[in-house]
Amino acid sequence: MRKNIVMSAMVAGLALTSLAACGSGTTSEQATAEADAATGEAVIEKLDPALDAILAADAKVEKLADGFVFTEGPLWNDGRLWLSDLGGDTVYAVSLDGEKEVLIEKAGGYPNMPIGSFLGPNGMTLDKDGTVLLVQQGGRAISRVGADMKPVPFITTFDGKRLNSPNDLVFAPDGSLWFTDPPFGLPKADEDPGKEQAFNGVYRYADGKVSAVVTDLGLPNGIAMSKDGKTLYVNNYGPDMKLMAYDIGANGTVSNGRALITYTEDQGVGGPDGVKVDAAGNLWATGPGGVRILTPEGKVLGFIKMPAQTTNLAFGGEDGKTVFITASEAVYKLQTK
Repeated sequence: MRKNIVMSAMVAGLALTSLAACGSGTTSEQATAEADAATGEAVIEKLDPALDAILAADAKVEKLADGFVFTEGPLWNDGRLWLSDLGGDTVYAVSLDGEKEVLIEKAGGYPNMPIGSFLGPNGMTLDKDGTVLLVQQGGRAISRVGADMKPVPFITTFDGKRLNSPNDLVFAPDGSLWFTDPPFGLPKADEDPGKEQAFNGVYRYADGKVSAVVTDLGLPNGIAMSKDGKTLYVNNYGPDMKLMAYDIGANGTVSNGRALITYTEDQGVGGPDGVKVDAAGNLWATGPGGVRILTPEGKVLGFIKMPAQTTNLAFGGEDGKTVFITASEAVYKLQTK
């Protein structure tokens, strides 16, 4: 996740995606949705009849818990939602009734994190052994968290040089780990003297080795994988705001990079961030204004307009069909089909 406070000098003006760019013009329904969102309520806008197979007509986004500084990295784990408070430097667990528990304090790996900075924990994923891999944005590491809740550094370098600040991560079906590495955790971003990598990359970890697979994106952010492991998805925060797809070949090589959707600057706060793939193969991409639900080919079926800057999402709940959405100081839930 990229914080506007940290990166405002680089991308002032990056904002909401135009719905027209997603295949929908401005309508009275859209205007109503914008007005409703301004009151603090999320609004679901159907852009294609196929959305009916994903969400019920009366589906509603509900606030699950609030009082955080800035939420990120949700993960359904052991019957509760884990989430990162990027600004509060803490990992929490939240139950389905909204009860919060602190799991890890000073979770970002940055000693004495300055007040007002966003150097805390970020993305999380569950490993096959039951441990959690946690991104420590300020600590510039992917760390492993076991039952003792103590992060242990796992991946910290590429080619002998420190990573910028890992952001989000996902496992492929073959067991390889893929992650993004923008400079959001560096105080001066790309201009920071502590930056050791020449690019902001997307990486693959397999057989004990880290390989750079994408090196030409400006600010690679959220990352996801198709269920068959044949397609990689990366949400690029800027300067060209877009959701990218790549074909995955033998030994983790990628090719045929293409933008599924692009975003524009004219609809509010936020930018391309977390992305997930549901059981039917649809993409749920957080970005300017909220969450877009789209097909693997890039057809936008629906737009969940959120009342705050939206960062990431995760599937979970008792039946696995609840979507949890992190947005600013709160986390929300939405029941799907």
